[in-house]
Amino acid sequence: MLGKLGIENWFKIGDKDLALNLIRTKMLKEGFTLSQATERLRKALGVRARILPMTNDRVRTMVETELGVLRFQEYFVKHGYSVDVRRIWFEGIEKAEPLHEAIQAVLESDIIAIAPSNPIVSIGPILGLKGFRDALKRSPAKKIAVSPIIGGKTIKGPADKMLQMIGVEPTAYGVYSLYRDIIDVMVIDVEDAELASKIEAEGRQCLVLDTRMNSRGDARRLASQILKSIAKQRTA
Repeated sequence: MLGKLGIENWFKIGDKDLALNLIRTKMLKEGFTLSQATERLRKALGVRARILPMTNDRVRTMVETELGVLRFQEYFVKHGYSVDVRRIWFEGIEKAEPLHEAIQAVLESDIIAIAPSNPIVSIGPILGLKGFRDALKRSPAKKIAVSPIIGGKTIKGPADKMLQMIGVEPTAYGVYSLYRDIIDVMVIDVEDAELASKIEAEGRQCLVLDTRMNSRGDARRLASQILKSIAKQRTA
């Protein structure tokens, strides 16, 4: 309908997503912080897990490409991450203050898991925000990272290309190299089993598991295997 009305509509989302974004934008304009708006939405949707943004300040991912500077949504959705990337930066991150509750959660957790998301544009902004990397280093939690790269390629998205852009090999070991100072355990796929010894030679534990998640059942299985492995270590 937006298209029929002459409005650019390349960012195609469904009614549920559109409703959530409209309500969140309305709350922010009314003076709610991002964390307050997120908490209201979490409760309204019946989500039991606590959700904390990294900051209440505005941080925007910008991408310099062959077409010029694009906002991340334009690069990822409008252009289908098909254009060459020359540089990525996070506008506003230098002045942004970390959310106090998020830092406390890191310091008070028993286990911290870095999901197999893009280490440059998904995990990168969090680790790039002042205070977060240091909090992870100080946290007594068992810290785990799951590689999004399997067999030298990402399951979906441009993570492998972005790693190459910053001079990091697009492998599970390359991902590990970005996290080596903050994690205790690296989880890699069975397809990359030969990299386990290289990671363990640096004093980190490496779990070799089937990390492909094609369903919620696969995700639960992987999470359960990781948690069971950590529990065994603590009782050993």
